[in-house]
Amino acid sequence: MTSPQALPLKIAIATYGHTAALKQGKVAIEGVQPDFVDIKPIIAAFRRMVRDVEFDVCEMAPVTYMIAREAGAKFKALPVFIFRRFHHAGLVYRDDAGIKEPRDLEGKRAGVRAYSVTTGLWTRGILMNEYGVDNDKITWVVDDEEHVSSLVLPGNVEQAADGQSLVDLMASGYLSAAFTDNAGIGRAGAPADGWQAGGRIKPPEYHEMFPDAARLEAEWYAKTGIYPVHGLIVVKDELLATYPWLAKSLYDAFLESKEIYLKQLDAGESVSDKDTHYRAMAEIVGDPLPYGIKANRASIEAMMQYCFQQGLLKKQHTVDDLFVDVGN
Repeated sequence: MTSPQALPLKIAIATYGHTAALKQGKVAIEGVQPDFVDIKPIIAAFRRMVRDVEFDVCEMAPVTYMIAREAGAKFKALPVFIFRRFHHAGLVYRDDAGIKEPRDLEGKRAGVRAYSVTTGLWTRGILMNEYGVDNDKITWVVDDEEHVSSLVLPGNVEQAADGQSLVDLMASGYLSAAFTDNAGIGRAGAPADGWQAGGRIKPPEYHEMFPDAARLEAEWYAKTGIYPVHGLIVVKDELLATYPWLAKSLYDAFLESKEIYLKQLDAGESVSDKDTHYRAMAEIVGDPLPYGIKANRASIEAMMQYCFQQGLLKKQHTVDDLFVDVGN
């Protein structure tokens, strides 16, 4: 499993509680000499990897990855999932939009940073598959470009005019609804510039589509076993082919770093700004950061299905098409 000389790799991943030990050198990657590159915001690294394959190993949004892989990208995902959360919360609507239930979104405009944003994918999938919403009858307005520039968007996706942000369009009433935070009206501008100050926009007149989101998320997980994936790790194909041991070596290191973090969470330590989030997730799912294909098959298959349903993938793929088998 080792190479005779440490393989130098340029690695772009953010620092989270579960990657900290790895990036700090407390966890070694067997056979590898890592060169960790800090890109802020990390979303900018996704675009650089997709367009220029700039890094050897890179964190990436899973929907961006799937689109890129289908389009011929020369990297493949490890079943290492960097961020997890549910997606009933975070879609808000205006008080004067005439929206009382999810299907009332039909015939209206809703804002999302880019159509392939992972948050948008998961929430649209829930709207469609759980609440019978016809996503084709919603006009999705975007104010950023897609990471994968070759992506052909569905006809119901509209690009905001130059100089207009989702923040402005929501405030003016042009949008009836929008995603919050980085997926929508919580930022403005492109990630390559660093986020412009869009603020955390959610004044009183904006209402959550699912105000009882926490309860619905727990019930949905109990019913489906789906724990949404919101970040993964990709590795250059040429490296995977040349060094057959590399995928497992990387996986094992990420796993060891995660286990250190989970012990810190259990001990009540303060490690990162996501500690409270992951402790809450653990109450619902057990391991809040499950790695490997076996533990995540339902989530991966749901994500692939949603991508196909929403026109982001041209065909239905298998898990083996998109993920390296590391034996877990």
